Amino acid sequence: MTPTPITPCLWFDDQLEEAAAFYTSVFPDSSVGHLTRYPEGGPGAPGTVMAGEFTLRGTTFRAINGGPELAGFHESVSFSVTCADQAEVDHYWEALSADGGETRVCGWLRDRFGLSWQIVPRRFFELAADPDPARAAAATGAMLQMTRIVVADLESAADEVGSSRSAG
Repeated sequence: MTPTPITPCLWFDDQLEEAAAFYTSVFPDSSVGHLTRYPEGGPGAPGTVMAGEFTLRGTTFRAINGGPELAGFHESVSFSVTCADQAEVDHYWEALSADGGETRVCGWLRDRFGLSWQIVPRRFFELAADPDPARAAAATGAMLQMTRIVVADLESAADEVGSSRSAG
């Protein structure tokens, strides 16, 4: 049996084209795919986008301009971006939180379209899985106090526990 792909579908009020252009400008190796426009006599203004697709770093998203009744996103659904290093964290954090976005704790933010993102450095996952439970707890505790996650601060928190244990 061939696996059937699962593709997220996002419901916008009327900002699909703007959102697709924005997201594809933020993520490398991304593109806007086909956009279906309303025809003359359709329910929407002729020529405006009704539905479409865009691809962000290999993941395809479908989206519709479905109107205001169900538009709007909730933090119970978010997209997590695992970043290679602090520079990548900073890039996505700044780009996605700009122009009306809102930052949250623990590496979460909402972009200007209301979509929630988790911007997390790979190093956090490594530290949280440290075989020394005290180091893992210290890194996790530090992350819980952060808004934008800072790798150096995670490492400092883990190292402080490690050095105080070896000094004792």
